[in-house]
Amino acid sequence: MPSVISNRFSYLLLSLIAMMPAVGPIAAQASETSSVVPPPAPPSKADSDRAKLQAMDAYLQAQVRNDMFSGTALVARNGEPVFVKSYGMANYEVGAPNKSDTTYLLGSVVKQFTAVAILQLQEQGKLKVGDPICRYLEDCPQSWQGITLHHLLIHTSGIPNFSSLPGWDEKLAMLSYTRPELVALFRDLPLDFAPGEKFDYSNSGYVLLGAIIERVSGQRYHDYLQEKIFKPVGMTRTYGGETRALVPGRATGYYSVGTDFISARLVSPTSHLGTSGVYSTVGDLLLWDKALTADRLISRASREAMFTPDKEGYGYGWFMAERHGRSTQFHSGSDNGFSTNITRFPAEGLTVIVLSNSDRTNAGGVANGLAAIAFGAPYKLPPERLGDLLWNVMRDRGVTAALARHAELKRTAPTEYDFGDETLVTMGYDLFEVRRLAEAKAVFEYNLQQYPKSAYSYDGLADIAAVRGDTAGAIAMFERSLGVDPKNRYAVEGLARLRADGATKP
Repeated sequence: MPSVISNRFSYLLLSLIAMMPAVGPIAAQASETSSVVPPPAPPSKADSDRAKLQAMDAYLQAQVRNDMFSGTALVARNGEPVFVKSYGMANYEVGAPNKSDTTYLLGSVVKQFTAVAILQLQEQGKLKVGDPICRYLEDCPQSWQGITLHHLLIHTSGIPNFSSLPGWDEKLAMLSYTRPELVALFRDLPLDFAPGEKFDYSNSGYVLLGAIIERVSGQRYHDYLQEKIFKPVGMTRTYGGETRALVPGRATGYYSVGTDFISARLVSPTSHLGTSGVYSTVGDLLLWDKALTADRLISRASREAMFTPDKEGYGYGWFMAERHGRSTQFHSGSDNGFSTNITRFPAEGLTVIVLSNSDRTNAGGVANGLAAIAFGAPYKLPPERLGDLLWNVMRDRGVTAALARHAELKRTAPTEYDFGDETLVTMGYDLFEVRRLAEAKAVFEYNLQQYPKSAYSYDGLADIAAVRGDTAGAIAMFERSLGVDPKNRYAVEGLARLRADGATKP
């Protein structure tokens, strides 16, 4: 008889045995053992850990395929790395691969360094987080009189975010600024709300904190970080400042168009005060994480203040939330073709660090997926995107074939992909970015056939007309965009810019 039998046959066999007379202890023992199938042995901890590491690699490989991940990821338990692996290229032009010691621009992850510097200066008796900022700033506007350092730290000051100003990405980000010139970008703007009233993420507040660190310490911001944070912790591969020095192992940041990388638009390092401008590695950030846990840089009381959530769960340079049923502390950064994240689960001793030189990567989402695998929680692999599929068809067979493929898939597989108008808007603007204007125009026009209320498609046609010198056509397209969506800020600003340019021409 086979060693494994069906449930139904097993039940009948047991019923027959129960009706048979007992014939002694040997027969009784045989009847008991023949009905028991021992459960499979549980996997050992080593096997379970090995499976998780394999799952992490498979997850990141899927990120490479479907979300253009390029970078390095680290997962640590109680300060010790259990997974470190790099993917893609630090520099695609010369074929230099990303490595565990590659340095990446951190973006807004730097805000936690700024917060610790302020807390250090408070412990030195040089300032208090409850102080009004005007005590430390020259020519302080009257509207800032009620703003404290605490308001800046937790993004409740009401000061408008300078990197959201009109024209920032197109022009202002590439200019060089002195400290006063950078502050002048937003010092005379009205507050968005009364200080402390609500949360609104603002790089302007952290620029002011950087200026205050310089004023109070008597050192340049990056010199202070190097002396008081990076050097004491042993972060030898971490550096910042307005330098043009060549640094071995530094990654280049990339933007993406479709499934292709392009060079990131340059951003002036003079705009990074307190908010970005620092390069680091996954290993150095793990040293930073361990130093925070051990209270090596600030006192326990200061650390607890830093990790006390206020509005929207924000503390001093960190967000706080619950993920996978556990309390977490995290912050992401995005700047000049880089996407970064550090996520801590302090009660479990788990730290996940993701540094990427691909702007398309959602480093926070990647870190969350890796944490889910570490905890044995549910997670999803990133699926193939419709936009990527269409881009690859266009690259191989042309834009007409790509749009025909879109129509075919929409007809034959309507639930398999997201067929909203944003997919084709993104594709059109990717083509516009690399000045493939005829193809971009074809995509926007096709999108309007599919989605007549796609205001952003009219915006795209307006931008193409403007680049070609057709001001009247651009104005007409922006007006049609506003006819679909009267609150479309991009069209409002585009119209204002075109009309102002027209008024100044002879």
